[in-house]
Amino acid sequence: MRRRRELPRVSVVVPAHDVERFLPEALDSLLAQRGVDLEVVVVDDGSPDSSGEIADGYAARDDRLSVLHVPNGGLGSARNVGTELVLDRAWGEYLAFLDSDDVLPPGALATLAESLQGSESDFVTGSVVRWEADGLHEPPWMRRLHRERLTGIAAREHPEILGDVFAWNKLYRLSFWRSQGLEWPEGVRYEDQPTTTRAYLAGAFDVIPDVVYHWRIRADGTSITQQRASVTDLGDRLLTKRMALDAVEEYDDAGTSAYFVDRVMAGDLHRYFTEIPDASDEWWDLLVTGIHDLWGERSLVESGLPPVHRLVGWLVERNRRADAESVVRWVRTLDGPAPRDGRRLVVPPEVLDLSDVAPEALALRDHEIA
Repeated sequence: MRRRRELPRVSVVVPAHDVERFLPEALDSLLAQRGVDLEVVVVDDGSPDSSGEIADGYAARDDRLSVLHVPNGGLGSARNVGTELVLDRAWGEYLAFLDSDDVLPPGALATLAESLQGSESDFVTGSVVRWEADGLHEPPWMRRLHRERLTGIAAREHPEILGDVFAWNKLYRLSFWRSQGLEWPEGVRYEDQPTTTRAYLAGAFDVIPDVVYHWRIRADGTSITQQRASVTDLGDRLLTKRMALDAVEEYDDAGTSAYFVDRVMAGDLHRYFTEIPDASDEWWDLLVTGIHDLWGERSLVESGLPPVHRLVGWLVERNRRADAESVVRWVRTLDGPAPRDGRRLVVPPEVLDLSDVAPEALALRDHEIA
C-alpha cells in the first residue's frame, strides 16, 4: 500500500454561497475521497446563510480543510480567490473545483489523477451525471463526448470536446494552470466556458469515459443557470460565448473554428429559443443582436441544432418575432419531434406561412430523415 506522502496531491477549491442545504453532502463526498492526498479550500463568498459556519465546523474537525471568508463577489471571483491561495501555498500537484451543491462519486479524484500520472497531459476531463429528482442520468451528449478514452490529445484532434465546458469534472496540473495564467471571468454567469476553452486550446489533455461528478439539478429553479428568460442571463451567455469564440479564433485552426461555431457555440441556443414567447422586448432585441454578432454571415441553418430550432434560429436572424413565437408555441403542444415529410420539416400553415421561408430553413439532413 502506498504511503500517504506518495499519493497524488490534489487541491480542491469549493466556492460556497447560500448553500447550507447542500454543503455538508458536498464536503462529505470530497473528504471521503481515497487514493489522493487532499487539500480543500472552501471560499465563503459572503454567504447570507450558515454556509460559512458549516465550513468552519468542518475545518475544526479536519485539518485538510481551510476556509476563506470574503465579501460576495460571485462564483468566478470565489474560485479565483481560492485558486490564488492554492498557488501561493504551492503544496499540491493538481487542482480541481467542486461546486458546493454537487457531489463527487467515490474514487473520482483518484481516477482523474491516475490518468494524468500515466499520460503526462496538462489536464483530464471525465464524464458527468445529472442528479435529478428521479435519480442519476448521464446526458447523451456527455456520453458521446466521453465515449472513448483518449490521452495526450489537442483540441484540433477532438474539437467536439469543447462542448464539455464545465469547471468541475476536470483535474489540472497546477504547473499548467500557473504557466497559462488561467483564471475565471468575474461578474458574469457561465464563466466556465471561456476558461475551459482556453485550457483545451493551450494544452494536451486526456478524455476518460468514467463518471467523475454528480451535478445536482435543483428542482426549485434557484440555480443561477436556470433563469434564462432574464436579460442578465442572456447577456452573460452571449458575452461568455464571445470570449470563448475569441480564444478559438486566436487558435487559428479552420476545422476547430468551424466545429466550434456550428456545433459547440450553437448547442444550447434551443434552451433560449423556448423562452421567446414569454420574454421581454429587450431580451428579444438582445438575442437578435447577439446572434448577428456571434454568427455573422453564417446562418444557424448550418448548425447542429435540431431541425425545428434551426427554423427558429433562421426566424430570429431575420427579426421575425411573431413567427418565431408561433413556432415555439406550436412545438410546446407536440408530444415528440416536429413532423417531417421526406427531406423537409412540416409546419402547419396556421403556424407559419411557408411561402416566405427559405427551403434551407426547413431542410432535413440524412440522419434526420424518418
